[in-house]
Amino acid sequence: MKPTIFVINRNTLIFLLILLMVTSCKTKPLNYIVYYDKVNEIDSIYRFRKDTLRAIKQYRRLFKKYPPKNQERIQEFETYITLSDKYHKNFGGKNTLYKLIPLIAPYDEEYKNYLSLYEKYGIDSITVKNEIAKWKRNLNRILIDSFSIAFIRDQQDHRNNIELMETNDKKNAKLLKWTFENYGYPSLQKIGLIGNNNVFMPMLTLFSHMSGSEDYPYFKTKLLEYVKSGDCLPRDYATMVDRHHLQFSKEEILYGYYIGNNTYLDTLKINRNRKNLGLPSMKHSAKIAKDFFKKK
Repeated sequence: MKPTIFVINRNTLIFLLILLMVTSCKTKPLNYIVYYDKVNEIDSIYRFRKDTLRAIKQYRRLFKKYPPKNQERIQEFETYITLSDKYHKNFGGKNTLYKLIPLIAPYDEEYKNYLSLYEKYGIDSITVKNEIAKWKRNLNRILIDSFSIAFIRDQQDHRNNIELMETNDKKNAKLLKWTFENYGYPSLQKIGLIGNNNVFMPMLTLFSHMSGSEDYPYFKTKLLEYVKSGDCLPRDYATMVDRHHLQFSKEEILYGYYIGNNTYLDTLKINRNRKNLGLPSMKHSAKIAKDFFKKK
């Protein structure tokens, strides 16, 4: 029996190669450190160079590639929408405004600042409130219950009882590891910011207290993965690492997010480290904070 020989002509081969390349691009996960660095670059164009139209154009291009985040203080997606509206640039209208709702929903009454903008594009306040209520219903109740307890436990006795504090931190470390394995990262889109009985649940606080955990190497590796996937804020990771370096390993801090009284900061080195994590430079970060509180 003669073997079957398949002959592929040149055009078919080129088509298959292109198809393979396209498929590979689609399956490759997005690295949000690249996204955060681009946001910082665009924000600098807007905040320092005052080139608003260029910033709008670059934000539009970025959000076509990456599902947008809306980080605290820098608020890149809100900025893009409000600036586009102000300068009469197309930002996607209703569809884009609906994408913004779950990003501002965790911040309690924040949505009220944008009701006039929503109404301008035909979305009334009742619709916005209904969308937020829907968002809340879709949160993970198991994780909300667990982390409400974890944050109360974290602050028990104001962390003055060292033995109790260490015991509680171990319990919370165990909860975090269990959550990672079963649900992934406990992001704002999974648990929100306010838990049961109005317990405030900033993951920054919890991970800062993991800096002295025996599981710190695990958290350092795992959180970096979640920074890249866009789940964990770079700031939260940086704070945990800096605190570990300052208080436990007695090494030079890397990012300048957790600073002791006598800490010497090599600004150039810190800014390089920040860029590698998707964080704004120290000067840029100070300007963002100043503008944010001035606005508030």
